Amino acid sequence: MDYKQKLNDLLLAAARQNASDLHLAAGRHPTLRIDGVLIPLQKELLVTSEVSEGLMFAMLTPEQKETLLAEKEIDFSYSFEDKARFRVNIFHQRGYLAAALRLISAQIKTVEELNLPSVLHDFCKLSQGFVLVVGPAGHGKSTTLAAMIDEINHSRTDHIITIEDPIEYIFTQDKSIVSQREVKSDTLNFHKGLESLLRQDPDVIMIGEMRDKESMATAMTAAETGHLVFSTLHTNSASQTIDRIIDSFPVEQQGQISSQLAATLVGIVSERLIPKIDGGRVPACEIMLTNPAVRNLIRERKSYQIDLVIETSVQEGMMTLNRSLVYLLKKKEISLENAELYSLSPSELRILLERS
Repeated sequence: MDYKQKLNDLLLAAARQNASDLHLAAGRHPTLRIDGVLIPLQKELLVTSEVSEGLMFAMLTPEQKETLLAEKEIDFSYSFEDKARFRVNIFHQRGYLAAALRLISAQIKTVEELNLPSVLHDFCKLSQGFVLVVGPAGHGKSTTLAAMIDEINHSRTDHIITIEDPIEYIFTQDKSIVSQREVKSDTLNFHKGLESLLRQDPDVIMIGEMRDKESMATAMTAAETGHLVFSTLHTNSASQTIDRIIDSFPVEQQGQISSQLAATLVGIVSERLIPKIDGGRVPACEIMLTNPAVRNLIRERKSYQIDLVIETSVQEGMMTLNRSLVYLLKKKEISLENAELYSLSPSELRILLERS
């Protein structure tokens, strides 16, 4: 079998069917994720362990192959024929190779095209501060970040530096200089890249994902010293995000971190992609902006009260996830079943729906 050709056929099928992901694993048909649902390609043969290995190795350079065999897994980006680009993770399961490939659109969509709240434009106008996009894996965090970074690229004369593992969206430089650094190919590791960030004269910094307290500390320090910093975190809400950041540090540092976070954080967007009634997915967002009340709650470690501030600050541009879901329900874009499934408080959602 020509593994390279078979791989390209599968990647092309994923792109043509507008899949978000392609899964390859021994003992299964190649499988696409479309609008959040896994759909096996039944016309394709079952992937054997030999075919699985052949398809994986067709994507890897000799150096990457060495890394995979030594470390048992690898993250990288893969392009083919300028038709599509994928973020790939190859891993071992039960002794066999498997892969998850995330399709990355060549076109970076705008905030409007993504149906995101217009308040995100305000984040793009800031000269400094810390902005976080949070939510579960596969719910559009990277796409939302890319929309904001590209808006800055087209509207401001800044130096934008990204540190990603791997690079996802590729920015075409416009008014800004965009320096995209990929872990392993452009910097030895995440920590090394973060250490040298502030010596590279950035105005805007995008950290693909905050993985540990070192990356969180770097992000806050950069925001504190006059930079605009964007990043993502796998959390479910604004209040949970604040707790996650503070709790990542030793107890003796948490008071200082709370003060630093209160001083630098300007907003958190918590995002879910909800299946639409007529196909496709639409974002529902919780929006938290750090007004004086929120800053005090962060300093005093009372993040459990932040939900109430968001609920009562709609006029300032804040939005609870439930209000966002109700808005989509009233527009008849999503079903009540899916709204309740993605809500963090379905009972409160039903009360809101009755009142509106």
